[in-house]
Parts: sequence; C-alpha cells; structure tokens
Amino acid sequence: MALIYIVEDDKNILEIEEYALKSVSYDVCGFTAAKPFYEALREKKPDLAVLDVMLPDDDGLSIVENLRSNPAYKKLPIIMVTAKTTELDKVKGLDSGADDYLTKPFGVMELISRVKALLRRSVNTEEETYKVGEITMNTVKHRVYIGEIPVELTYKEYELLRVLMANVGIAVSREILMEKVWGTNFEGESRTLDMHIKTLRQKLGEEGAHIRTVRNVGYRME
Repeated sequence: MALIYIVEDDKNILEIEEYALKSVSYDVCGFTAAKPFYEALREKKPDLAVLDVMLPDDDGLSIVENLRSNPAYKKLPIIMVTAKTTELDKVKGLDSGADDYLTKPFGVMELISRVKALLRRSVNTEEETYKVGEITMNTVKHRVYIGEIPVELTYKEYELLRVLMANVGIAVSREILMEKVWGTNFEGESRTLDMHIKTLRQKLGEEGAHIRTVRNVGYRME
C-alpha cells in the first residue's frame, strides 16, 4: 500500500485530498506547512508527495528543489498543486523537478487518476539502451545523455522520451502517449502532453529537433 504525503495549507482542501486518496486504499499523511513535512521525511520516505505551491513557511518549488538535490529523494514522484494557471507557472514547476501538476480547482477523480498514473512504474531488469543522434538513454540506470553530458529529466519527460525513442521513425499518436505516460487517453489532457514535449525539447537543446510534431496525429522521433 503506497504512502502519500500531502502538503497543503488550506485545511479544507487537505481534508478532501486525504479522504479521496484514503478512499482508494492509500496511506496518507497530511501537513499544513513545510517544517512538519521535512520532519516526517526523516522518519519515513513516502512513495509519492503532493505539494502545494504556496505555503506559509516555504513554497512548493523550493521544496521540490531541496528534494531533488538530495540523492535519497531524487526520484520521488512529486505532483505540484497550484492556483496559478499561466503556462510559465506550470513550466517553472516542471523545471524545478516536479513530475506532474494539478491546477486548482480540480476534481478528486482527477487527483486519484494522476496519483495512480505516477505510481504506475515498471521495473526493467534487462540492460536496454536507445540512441538517436547524440541522445543516449539507458533504461536500467534511468539516465539520458547528450554525448557524454547527462540530462536531468522529470519522470514524465523521461517516459515520453523513452516511448518516442523506442519507436523511432513511427508517428506515435497523442492518445497512445497519454495512455503510456499518464495512464489515460482523456482528450482534455492534451495540453499537458504539449507542455511536457516543450520542456523536453528545451532540455535536449539542439537534439530536441529530433522530436517532430506530426500534425493531427502526435509526435515522432527521427
């Protein structure tokens, strides 16, 4: 049973989030500030964290950056929750190291779906390497390189790149990408896909040009 930590200073929202996730049998611990969250981390590492951006003693972006700088939490799945709706705010959250985001207000079913999708990780026991141009991916080490230089990707960005690199030359539909990476093919989530592709291209630099947009279909790695 997965353990989930939620950091949310609005007690009403926190109670709703806790109830929703407990209703599908997750263990949940809620915190209204960053300090008790950090204290709990020292006691036990969760399987996933849901972090609000605006907190009384810190902000979610800073928490994510602190977690990602610690090897023990570098791969901890993180969902950011924000009331901000601009694309720049969302990109900042993804660039700071968050794996996914939710914009308030959101439904409990959406929260549950995002949590389930992020926890749905597969363990690959075989050495497998993909290479396109100067991009190399080692799926066992979970590492991506441009030449000899490592590239830091969020979990979603990594999974998107993995699907595309495993299907070089093939146009992968938006529906398939959503299903493979988010566990849903809900059309309303397509903006999420586009934003992740955008940040992925940016992190790959010039090599990001290998990811081509296939109009009315999806994306293709060339």
